[in-house]
Amino acid sequence: MATAARPAAPSAKGLMPFGEWHTWYRVTGDLTSGRPPLVVVHGGPGSTHDYLLRIAELAEDGWPVVHYDQLGNGGSTHLPHKGADFWTVELFRDELANLLQGLGIADNHVLLGHSWGGLLTARYAAERPAGLRGLVIANSPASYPLWLAEMKVLRAQLPPGVDATLLRHEEAGTTDSAEYQEAVRVFYARHVCRLDPWPREFMASFFEIANDPTVYYTMNGPNEFHVIGTLKDWSVIEYCPDIAAPALVISGRHDEATPVTVQPYVDHIPDVRWELFEESSHQPHMEEPERFRTVLREFLAGLEK
Repeated sequence: MATAARPAAPSAKGLMPFGEWHTWYRVTGDLTSGRPPLVVVHGGPGSTHDYLLRIAELAEDGWPVVHYDQLGNGGSTHLPHKGADFWTVELFRDELANLLQGLGIADNHVLLGHSWGGLLTARYAAERPAGLRGLVIANSPASYPLWLAEMKVLRAQLPPGVDATLLRHEEAGTTDSAEYQEAVRVFYARHVCRLDPWPREFMASFFEIANDPTVYYTMNGPNEFHVIGTLKDWSVIEYCPDIAAPALVISGRHDEATPVTVQPYVDHIPDVRWELFEESSHQPHMEEPERFRTVLREFLAGLEK
């Protein structure tokens, strides 16, 4: 079992202007060191950077690390009254580009996108930005229709009665009930995070979503496997052949992002390799932290050759 980790101390924090709003960011390490900073793009959409904080440990190995909270959550501007037409993939793509430009690293960076962040970074990478040195797609489906199909497979494998409980509340529109949430936790314990208890930084992101679920509910839905939001039909498969940067795809043996949902990245990105973490579900950076750090170090070092 992974042990609790104290996040590496930041070298800078701030708010980056983004139109009328602000994006909160955190830097660990020296952005002027010459090495491409690793920019960490969290999941959700509508989560926060907290659950990915231990990736900042890579700064100890000489690679600067940038975390940020996407618009609508965490330390960034909250906009709870904005509707579905506001919360788009293009908005978050523009926010990422704005952050890279504002930090002065648009011409030299590596992206790590986790879960929804993997789709977002794949879409961004397909535009072939000149400064993108490498791309890490972690625990991310390439297609929400594929994801939804695989959720049915995983749900059918839950203990007897759990999926029936989930379906009953989904059909009744009572997904906020205690019984439904208890059934959700059964799925999460198998396919989202297998650690017990859940790490503090993981819980922090859950609390942040609960504090303002606007983005998550609008684009995703009430949980990981009942995707009824605006992303339910979205895919990046068509963009994958246009990704020119070297790519590392990561997933867990017990991941909700099953091999079926990850395979399109491997099939269509020209320069790609896939690392499967045997003891992990959706959080290998917490479930197998030592191996995760080793794999990332090797990938980053390979970009310098």
